[in-house]
Amino acid sequence: MASPMVVNVMLAVHEKKTAAVDLYRPLRQYIATTFSEREAQANEDDLQAVRQMRSDLENPSPTAPSPELRRDLLQHYFRALALIEPRFPISPDRSHVHSFVFTWHDAFKPNKKVSLPSIHLEKAAVLFNLAAVYSQIALSADRSSPAGLKQACNSFQAAAGSFAFLRDQAAAKAAAAGATLDLSPECTSMLERLMLAQAQECFFEKVIADAKPPGLCSKVARQVGLYYEEAYAAITGPPLNQHFDRTWVSHVQLKAAQFYAEACYRYSLELHEKEEIAEEIARLKIGLGALTDAKKSAKGVAQPLIDAVSRLESNMNRNLERATKENDRVYLMRVPAAGSLSALPGASLVKSTAMGEVLDANKERLFSGLVPDSSTKALSKYTEMVDDIIRTQAEKLQQGSEITRVKLKEMDLPDSILALEGNISLPMDLKEDIEAVQISGGPSGLEAELQQIRDLRRVNQELLVQTEELLQKEANEDTQFRTQFGTRWTRPQSSTLTKNLQERLNRFAANLKQASDSDTRIERAVKDNAALMAILDRKPIESALPSLARPIMSLDGNEDAIVGALKQSLDDILPKLMASTGSHEDLFKKEIAKYDQICEEIAQNIEAQEQLLLQIQDAITNIKQQCSDFVMTRNIQCREMIEDVQRQIAGLNFTADGKTGYNYPMAGQSNSQRNAPQQPEPQSAPPPSHPQPPYHRPSGDQPRPGYSQPYPAYATPQPPPYYASGSHYQQPQQPPSHEYGQPAYPGWRGPYYNTHQQQPGSHPPPPYTVPGPYPSQQGSYYRPQ
Repeated sequence: MASPMVVNVMLAVHEKKTAAVDLYRPLRQYIATTFSEREAQANEDDLQAVRQMRSDLENPSPTAPSPELRRDLLQHYFRALALIEPRFPISPDRSHVHSFVFTWHDAFKPNKKVSLPSIHLEKAAVLFNLAAVYSQIALSADRSSPAGLKQACNSFQAAAGSFAFLRDQAAAKAAAAGATLDLSPECTSMLERLMLAQAQECFFEKVIADAKPPGLCSKVARQVGLYYEEAYAAITGPPLNQHFDRTWVSHVQLKAAQFYAEACYRYSLELHEKEEIAEEIARLKIGLGALTDAKKSAKGVAQPLIDAVSRLESNMNRNLERATKENDRVYLMRVPAAGSLSALPGASLVKSTAMGEVLDANKERLFSGLVPDSSTKALSKYTEMVDDIIRTQAEKLQQGSEITRVKLKEMDLPDSILALEGNISLPMDLKEDIEAVQISGGPSGLEAELQQIRDLRRVNQELLVQTEELLQKEANEDTQFRTQFGTRWTRPQSSTLTKNLQERLNRFAANLKQASDSDTRIERAVKDNAALMAILDRKPIESALPSLARPIMSLDGNEDAIVGALKQSLDDILPKLMASTGSHEDLFKKEIAKYDQICEEIAQNIEAQEQLLLQIQDAITNIKQQCSDFVMTRNIQCREMIEDVQRQIAGLNFTADGKTGYNYPMAGQSNSQRNAPQQPEPQSAPPPSHPQPPYHRPSGDQPRPGYSQPYPAYATPQPPPYYASGSHYQQPQQPPSHEYGQPAYPGWRGPYYNTHQQQPGSHPPPPYTVPGPYPSQQGSYYRPQ
């Protein structure tokens, strides 16, 4: 059965007050002077219509027209202003419409007002009043009925959309002209959040009335609280922290706490159904704590809101007492700490209504005879062309900036540089970064990032050491065999070939050392500033920020002139279009050409960045490949030369047909094929007592792409098993432990085989019968002759 309908206290915005102004005479005089008296007479009806709309705006009917009629008037008048703006330049310039000013009072501090000859002020004020009327329509709806609840929710979303449209389309220009604070982007953003909170609150009333599951009710309530929290952060931060009445601030603060507690309460009902009593107790305590803190500073709020909070508090206390008793008597579960619980999720069911179509003046016929439709359409086409260029280039810059942003973070460049723009609110990029930090665990999550840096540093160092050891091992082998074979070892010395590689490795080692030092400084900075970074845990973050009354950097007081020049350069296309007698396409081509240099610079910048990153990547890949190729080549040459030298030492004679006293394996034969005799010999020598082990690839090694074998495993180099001195050999008393795992050289009188027991026709195992990692007759590596 549905619960009784819950009707909560909400807020509406009052309209801005204005002073009377006569639009008819100045506009008619401008038409007669600039165009002709005939044109002025032709536009008489439109001039009268504008006069009447402004008059109705100034003096509401004594019969108090419905909010819906007021809404329609404001929409119609705003569309009229949109048509007036490109046709009538309004400024103190004597050649413009200069004989009137618009006066508007601040909606929240009526004693403050501005009077300016600026149509931007007029448009912004009309949009503000439109949003205010939408909020009044929503507040007047009977939310106890489904139809009234739906009307209230839709009207609050329309109010939010109107404030958003004001912020995006008119607030900046009005602020530049000198408008009051209620028309600033900060204030309109706060009011949008407030209207969305109240629209979401309507949905909460609906799900409660429909007796939806407590889990869903909790998510809807949590989102209401999040919207109120955002509004509270804005209304208590600069520049709004001294602008609103204390009752507004207290109302928003208490609402944020109320719906956070409501989310905890509804979620605890679901936990009770699941018999998760310990968490139920924790959630109820957290929600009650939020209510207690908010009620301490709730001064001047409406009594119905206090009553609603008290009812919620009473319900939560009752459930807490019940759950505590059940846990003490039955469940005996440990109540988790508040910090160990996950954040309650929210579910947004509302959004700001898009007002672009409602306020679009393209279908209006006001003053259509003054400026041809073709010119208006041509201007729209040019605007679309410019917007397309800006959008395309912005996308390119955004993509390229993502890479740059990573590099800037590596250099620990603070995002506070954005403050040079003079922003007095938190920059969106910085806010998104802070939210990302909070999602990843806040400042405490930095330790995981630092550990990742340590792991990467260790891996890089190990790779460098492995590469250096690889080159050193090859050089040691070369030295060993050069000592062993003397002048027979004719290939170039390793140190002469690896000089450039060693120099590059030294540079990489220096870079790694520098990076390690930088990491150490970062870790020390994180540790030293841990207390300061605790601010990142504050939600919303804006509540913890200091106030910046003025920009960090000034442009010698020329900001207004620079902005004005920029606006003028952007607005010049309209008079040029109206004065042009030639092709619109030629004019557009000439005007669009102004952006060619910017586009070219953006393209060059992105290309240079891409090339730089590619060069860095190629350099790393190149040095690694060169080192690997060099070592592999030297290994192949080493094995081939060992075979040649051993054959010479053993005194093996080649027959005319190229065969020796025993069969050499062909390249590509397996180990078993190479070691197996070609003919079974019953009188052959017994197998060696220490059979030759195959090459072993350590676990995890992978064969190099393009080659049939992995990197060979190397043992620690040992002294050579024999010493050449003319044609005589000094035989060691113990069999050598050869680093390649091969049998001793022919002639060794050791446990491997006994030459006195050999039978005629048998052959000793040839030296180095295990194949190398690569075929000796293939590839681009040279073979010494």
